[in-house]
This record gives sequence, structure tokens and C-alpha cells, in this order.
Amino acid sequence: MALSSPEQAAAVKASLDAFFGLTGKIFEGAEKLAALNLQVFRSTLTEAQENMTKASGTPDPLQWFSLQAGFTAPFAEKTLSYGRQVFDIASTTQAEVTQFTQTQYERYNARVQAFVEEAAKNGPAGSEAAIAAWKSAIGASTTLYETLQKTGQQAVQVAGSNFDAVTATASKAARRSAEQATVAAGAKG
Repeated sequence: MALSSPEQAAAVKASLDAFFGLTGKIFEGAEKLAALNLQVFRSTLTEAQENMTKASGTPDPLQWFSLQAGFTAPFAEKTLSYGRQVFDIASTTQAEVTQFTQTQYERYNARVQAFVEEAAKNGPAGSEAAIAAWKSAIGASTTLYETLQKTGQQAVQVAGSNFDAVTATASKAARRSAEQATVAAGAKG
């Protein structure tokens, strides 16, 4: 591919840098999620083995039910924790991608504005209306972009707050359920 000017070569390089930078951010998020999944799988397998060993060595049915109740609450807590960690990874990755795209948008917008200013200086007589329309369109697209960005950030914040509230409620419910099961198993014994 032959480029006819240094500006075109710089534009192609900037586009490639942007593409690989964005791809890198997405892969970092995927790596974090994969590492989390491996960690959760490993610990779940280890805990399952320990729990099966404890349960298999319990001849008394009431004690067995008590052990099962004791396994439920930690499992629920860990499930909620896993969900929170996935949400944190996703929101962090989204924030990094948003920051990256904002930087790219600002660079692009600055180039377009410089182009319009240059066109306004060198434009033929009577082109003022077209230049004003371009400037208006650029201003409108900037406003739209900023509004969409703020709305996206607010949605992530609301989702995080809602997730925290649901996690707290579910955690309390799981603990109460485990406590009730333990009390009930102890009362029968």
C-alpha cells in the first residue's frame, strides 16, 4: 500500500495505534476474567472435595444436614463475591475503553475543527453558510457524544449501586437461612 503523503502515513499509523490500543484494553479485561474464573473453579473444586470428605465421614443424618446447611451460606457468599468481581472487571474495562475512545474522539474532533477552520480561511466567497453549518454539526455531535458518555457513566453507577444493594440483601438472606437450618438441625438432635 503506497501512501501519497506523510499526513496519510501518520493517519494510518494513528488508526493502527488506536485499533491495537483498544484491542489491548479488551484483552486485558478478558485475561482478568479468565484468571478469576480459573481461581474460582480451583477453589470450588478444593472446597467440594473437603465438603464431600466431611459429609461422607458423618454417620448421623442430623449432623449431615447441619453440615450441608453450613456449606450453603459460604457458597452463597462466594457466588455473590464472584458476581461482584465480574462486575468490577467489566466496569473497569468499560471505563478504560471509554477513556480510550474519548481520547481518540477528542483527537479526531480537533483535526476536524482544524480542517474546518482552514477551509473557512481559504474558502471562496459565499462559503460562510456552509462553514457555519459544518461548525454547527461539529458542535451538535460533540454535545451528543458528551451526553451519551454521561448517560453511560450514570448507567454503570446505577448498576453498581443496584448490584451492591442486591448483594447485601442476598448475603443477609443466605446467612439467615444457614443460621435457621443450623438451629433446626441442632433442635432435632
